[in-house]
Amino acid sequence: MSIASAAPDQVVERPQLDHPSETKTIYILFAIGVAGLLFAAWSIYSDLGPNTSVAHFWPFALLGVALVIALGFEFVNGFHDTANAVATVIYTHSLPAPIAVVLSGFFNFVGVLTSAGAVAFGIVSLLPVELILQVGSEAGFSMVFALLIAAIIWNLGTWAMGLPASSSHTLIGSIIGVGVANALLRGRDGTSGVDWGKAMEIGQALILSPLVGFVAAALLLKLMKLVVRKAELYQAPKNGAKPPLWIRCLLIFTCAGVSLAHGSNDGQKGMGLIMLILIGTVPTSYALNKSLPASHIAQFVQSSTAASQVVDSKASGYNIIGDPRPVVTAYISQHEISGGTYPALSVLVKDIAHQVETYGSIDKVPYAQVGNTRNDMYLASEAIRFLMKDKQSELSAQDVDTLKKYKGSIDQATKFIPAWVKIVVAIALGLGTMVGWKRIVVTVGEKIGKTHLTYGQGASAELVAMSTIAAADSFGLPVSTTHVLSSGVAGTMAANGSGLQGGTLRNIAMAWVLTLPAAMLLSGGLYWLFRAIF
Repeated sequence: MSIASAAPDQVVERPQLDHPSETKTIYILFAIGVAGLLFAAWSIYSDLGPNTSVAHFWPFALLGVALVIALGFEFVNGFHDTANAVATVIYTHSLPAPIAVVLSGFFNFVGVLTSAGAVAFGIVSLLPVELILQVGSEAGFSMVFALLIAAIIWNLGTWAMGLPASSSHTLIGSIIGVGVANALLRGRDGTSGVDWGKAMEIGQALILSPLVGFVAAALLLKLMKLVVRKAELYQAPKNGAKPPLWIRCLLIFTCAGVSLAHGSNDGQKGMGLIMLILIGTVPTSYALNKSLPASHIAQFVQSSTAASQVVDSKASGYNIIGDPRPVVTAYISQHEISGGTYPALSVLVKDIAHQVETYGSIDKVPYAQVGNTRNDMYLASEAIRFLMKDKQSELSAQDVDTLKKYKGSIDQATKFIPAWVKIVVAIALGLGTMVGWKRIVVTVGEKIGKTHLTYGQGASAELVAMSTIAAADSFGLPVSTTHVLSSGVAGTMAANGSGLQGGTLRNIAMAWVLTLPAAMLLSGGLYWLFRAIF
């Protein structure tokens, strides 16, 4: 079956995509999913500890629902984004579709397990600070439900239309929508509900990633043509022929690499939200990292002393009366240094150090106090993050280095992800890659260019996607796997003179433009609805 224009003597075969799932396979995948949920429930029960009260059923019911929705987001993310990894190996006949999908699912699973967590907490930092501090409240659960359900709805909608839209883009829009709605409901300007500096940083990564994909893939294909002068690499596969062994191995390697990078980057988004849910519902077990060694206390006290000296030098001449937390919270929300910012932060830093010294270690913080200690540490960490970027702070390079060490010491105690969370997210994302992948695979493989994907084009697009996503992951930035890969395929088509299908590109661009406002409206509306219901 011909899927694109080809030379008269060339038969371009459409890869076999219709592989009916056996009942046995469906049962196995379903059993793995159920086992993952049971493992999550057992892990939470094991982590609760003897002093945790379970007398009230309602918070744990909300915890269960929130976890299912969060894992559902990762599952949808899996089958929505699978095409990014498998389309090129399928359409170059490097691997049959079922094997490619299983390979992608496995490496997505591994990618989640080996992720560091920087992206997870980068996503969380976009959320309104007052909701993070009270994530176990009705408003906190409304926030989590709204942004996750909005992201799932948009992802399912674009998947149904076969459009390779960005799950990262969708989640960022959902978070911004909740932030704006929360600010408006509190009688504030809607723009005050979002960390726009962090949003711009992430937005730039999302905007630049498709441009990088297009240009870099086009240049790489041009370079390949100069170095490897084999015409068959730059022509559509004849009669469904498999590529030469070396480039076939390269295509399979990049499929695994993109899957690994996607799992590492996209899997973290669900992890960060799951940790918020756990901290809000069971702070006694998840608010603080109780696995830190005793040596961390000495390091923490030392860095606290140095940091307090830096802040005290800026706070001279001011006094703080009463609780310093509202003043620090206001600075994080409004990003404006007032006369009380430095003295309030100084008091908070010293108070945290006193708490830790008094208890002797993180795991000895009393059960009734861990939530408050964690919130204090979060406030100090976020305030210092903004101060290090704030030009008004007039910090020297040495001051910034001192505060950075202190922030790192605090973050060790608050920014952690238990192994079981990684495992259940890995299961959800891995299973998702094996379901519903065909729609977007067809779009990427058949509807971007006017000719069949060549071996060289597939290798160039996948290499660029793998490298870009891995680089972004190392910097803790969420990028769009979908946009990088689809724009990379478009770049290779343009570089090869193959032509581009304008209708498909317009639809992809329209989805790219509409994703942010649509996700914002969905999540903002759902947040308002849930606040009214709870």
